[in-house]
Amino acid sequence: MQPQEPPVFYKNPGIAAVLSFFWMGLGQIYNGQLAKGIVFMVAYGISWLLMFILIGFITTPILFIWGIYDAYKSAVKVNADLARRSGQPGPIVD
Repeated sequence: MQPQEPPVFYKNPGIAAVLSFFWMGLGQIYNGQLAKGIVFMVAYGISWLLMFILIGFITTPILFIWGIYDAYKSAVKVNADLARRSGQPGPIVD
């Protein structure tokens, strides 16, 4: 008998995006990017505080949309890397 390789657990890009929608940076943490997720959380908190001097009304929505997009794209990249390292076909996501 040949030993079987451990299963590869892919990240769901949709879940990553939804997590970042509900809590900024959580999608990045779900993807295994802990430091990046914490940076997003801190930056979003600072952006909220900047609303008191009006610049936050510009930075907060931009950061919010960028965080969701980054979580989705990062999950796709993580999956491609997992598939490449494992030699198995990865999930089909465009």
